[in-house]
Amino acid sequence: MAGDGINQAALDALYDNRARVPEHGQIFERWAGASARARERLPGVQVDLAYGPTAGQRLDVFPCDEDGAPVLFFIHGGWWRSLDKSQHGFVAPAFVQGGATVVVPNYDLCPAVSIGEIAQQMTRALAWTWREIGRFGADRRRLLVVGHSAGAHLAAMMLACDWAHVGADLPTDLVRRSVGLSGVYDLEPVSRVGFLRDDLRLAAADVPRWSPASFPAPRGRHAAFVGGDESTAFLAQNAALARAWGPRAVPVCETLPGLNHFTIVDELAEPGTRAQSLVFEWLDEV
Repeated sequence: MAGDGINQAALDALYDNRARVPEHGQIFERWAGASARARERLPGVQVDLAYGPTAGQRLDVFPCDEDGAPVLFFIHGGWWRSLDKSQHGFVAPAFVQGGATVVVPNYDLCPAVSIGEIAQQMTRALAWTWREIGRFGADRRRLLVVGHSAGAHLAAMMLACDWAHVGADLPTDLVRRSVGLSGVYDLEPVSRVGFLRDDLRLAAADVPRWSPASFPAPRGRHAAFVGGDESTAFLAQNAALARAWGPRAVPVCETLPGLNHFTIVDELAEPGTRAQSLVFEWLDEV
């Protein structure tokens, strides 16, 4: 795993995506503007629906007008400690227009909660989706989880989740497929990153418990994408999950040329890109 045997400054630099992409602020502003337009223009959008008791446990639904539509559940990134669903609704229009209902959840952020609690919140959000999405005309059995960065970590966690322990009414295969963009799957090097340490507060015991790359391969399938312009650490994270889970569970492990840690998310909104095409393909298959 990239980050082993190097000094602290070099390790921090490998994981400091905002420093690697100085224009990240403009990218975030563009996302926020496009997301506001999506909420205004798409019909029937409902925002800030509660799936749990805390302020962070809210989600937005972008319904499709086709009965029995599949559901794309998109989890935002931000090192589990920043960003917001309001900046990520821009992923919805392409999929709503293509015949899918889109759900974009928030979650409480570190350090107020742990990564483990955030993962539990995502199980609640998906349980809410299973129980409630039918009133939007979508088919709860046709569910695909997609995430970016920390959200890709959470997407992989949802694929590996034992749903029988979440709710007696939930199917064991509630999540059968997931897609990760620039995912973080091994928390060991992340636990040593200086600028994350105080917020994430990862104890040694937390690392294998919350690292998808430490889990047995799930029954479902995960697609792992990473940008070609990302650091060697993120290229290694992508490869680590594919190596740990094997080609049956990770049939897609690809590097997308010319993309950095943030522009890779734009691929979901752009027609004809590799990531968007794969998501549409898997939405048709779930």
